[in-house]
Amino acid sequence: MTQTPATAEPNRYGNLFRLDGRRALVIGAGSGIGRESALALAAHGAQVICADRDLAAAELTAQTADGLTARELDVLDHDAVRQAAADLVVDVLVFTAATNVRKRLVDYSGEEFDRVVALNLRSAFELIRSFGPGMAERGRGSVIGFTSIRAVTVEPGQGVYAATKAGLLQLMRTAAAELGPQGVRCNVIAPGVVETPLTAQIRDVPDWYEAYAAKSALGRWARPEELAGAVVYLASDASSFVTGSQLMVDGGWTAIDGRYTPPG
Repeated sequence: MTQTPATAEPNRYGNLFRLDGRRALVIGAGSGIGRESALALAAHGAQVICADRDLAAAELTAQTADGLTARELDVLDHDAVRQAAADLVVDVLVFTAATNVRKRLVDYSGEEFDRVVALNLRSAFELIRSFGPGMAERGRGSVIGFTSIRAVTVEPGQGVYAATKAGLLQLMRTAAAELGPQGVRCNVIAPGVVETPLTAQIRDVPDWYEAYAAKSALGRWARPEELAGAVVYLASDASSFVTGSQLMVDGGWTAIDGRYTPPG
């Protein structure tokens, strides 16, 4: 039997990244990576709900392009998260909200620890258990969270943040294992240093900014829109066999050890 060569199907991969007919909920869409993720998903055909605790910011994102609507949502309000899951049928869930308190562990207060854990980890748990069952019932879905290079490498002052990001990775891997048989994929994206409101504190210090830029293989910080391609990939059929994974989008930060270049 003669097989038809793949070249005989010129349009086989033409729509691999298209998201027509799918609805995406992007949490944290009012700014930064969340905003660019919402715009990129809409550009590929998805109907996108831009959610943020700052409704005005979400509305500004939604006004930028067709196919976007806005919704107020505070992921720390667990009742509101459950209500959103009851109200909305979504095929793609993207959540980007995070916070950080840069302090040595011995200087951390209990309140600061709880605050970082609540937003970075507990809210993800609530989102997964609120939206996961509906996706499983419908037999498909893609859940996309954001970890960090800090999930695998740390520095002084980043301990609690790093712990939450490592915890999120394991939480999403478990969700991938538990929801995978029902067709739901769960993955995370791990950015390096990105120019967002979350990093404003260190971006405003020239020496700090330059030191972080030099640490990556590309020698610079990322722009928020440079994370959008990874989001589209994980939301689309291009990643149909990808689940339980952490996609590094870090400019080579975790691929290298130091920046010293020997002479000659």
